[in-house]
Amino acid sequence: MRTTVTLDADVANAVGELRRQRGLGVSEAINQLARRGLTVKPPGKPFRQRTARLALKVDVTNVAEALESLDGPASR
Repeated sequence: MRTTVTLDADVANAVGELRRQRGLGVSEAINQLARRGLTVKPPGKPFRQRTARLALKVDVTNVAEALESLDGPASR
């Protein structure tokens, strides 16, 4: 398929660089760059830790005591 396109300067530079590196023609270089762009996945949502207030307040300075108060003495 033949189509006339106008490349922005940064895209034309990328095409020229790829051609020099790999010895490709213009069409081959544009096709490779386009395929790379098709395979890139957009970034997902950033992770955000959600918190909730609990009615239970536990002193966690002593982990063993905190676990015993939450799970009971049988958890040992």
